[in-house]
Amino acid sequence: MAFSDPGTGRVILDSGRGTEPEKVTLAEDCKCGDVLGYSSGWKRALATTGSVIQGRLVALADGKSGGEVPVSADPVLGGYSGATPGNYLYVAEDTGNGQITETAPSTSGDANTIIGLALSATEVIFFLNSRPDSTA
Repeated sequence: MAFSDPGTGRVILDSGRGTEPEKVTLAEDCKCGDVLGYSSGWKRALATTGSVIQGRLVALADGKSGGEVPVSADPVLGGYSGATPGNYLYVAEDTGNGQITETAPSTSGDANTIIGLALSATEVIFFLNSRPDSTA
């Protein structure tokens, strides 16, 4: 089974931030589990060349543009399917901003920074900001 980020229904298993995580003000709507980056405000990350937004934080709740959302750089999330334990994770390209993939983006100029690791077929751990930004 291939890896799938459902885009919805993701579950925070450990925020990595305790009971009072930091918050950011959003520049666009997001869903719980979306990877966020900063580009004229906090927006959903995207690996696609020409519109790259490097992943920096994970939204710990749904949020609306202009509102605040709790975030973490190192949470554990569940609700995925088909992940291969031990595989690296990347910000996805063209499949929906804020989502992740096990497939390293390879088009020249795409963001291909490793942002996390699959713990099981359904759970992932993020370690955003632990590696320098990279592009294909």
